[in-house]
Amino acid sequence: MEEAIKQIGLRLVGLRDALELSAREVAETCGLSEERYLAIERGEADITISNIMKIARKYGVSADALMFAEEPTMRSYFVTRRGKGLSVERVKAYKYNSLTSGFQKRLADVFIVTIEPKGPNAKMYKNRHEGQEFNYVLEGRMELFIDGKTIFLEEGDSIYFDASKPHGMLAADGRTLKILAVAIE
Repeated sequence: MEEAIKQIGLRLVGLRDALELSAREVAETCGLSEERYLAIERGEADITISNIMKIARKYGVSADALMFAEEPTMRSYFVTRRGKGLSVERVKAYKYNSLTSGFQKRLADVFIVTIEPKGPNAKMYKNRHEGQEFNYVLEGRMELFIDGKTIFLEEGDSIYFDASKPHGMLAADGRTLKILAVAIE
């Protein structure tokens, strides 16, 4: 997990160097302070998937290259076999397994996201990004905060929402949560 965060940081440094960007410019793209962004580059802080996607869109690189150090190569179709797919565990509680990483110029990013339960008074991280999002609960129970409302979703439930609204999620009931998440630009 820590190694994955460090590797993402190194790839961000490489991108910034290659494009001759200042840390401040990239930080502004993400809506972060320069200090926070530099901590991400050093591997001392985590970066959200949505911020990786913002950087990728703004600077014309694939999010896969930043997250996994791999470029997509398929144009007609891309198959991900069960238990396969590129995976990144950015923080202890969240593991992302990409199901679409090999397809070039895709319009959606699809992940199996595994979320470990936090303590009873856990703080929910809220996020917002361009586009729309679809979440389908595969296992467990999800506590979802979206635009000021808290919604609980059970196995088999799904939600489609405007991702520009503040949103966040937790694994409920002290059980691991596994969802299919689709981010659409």
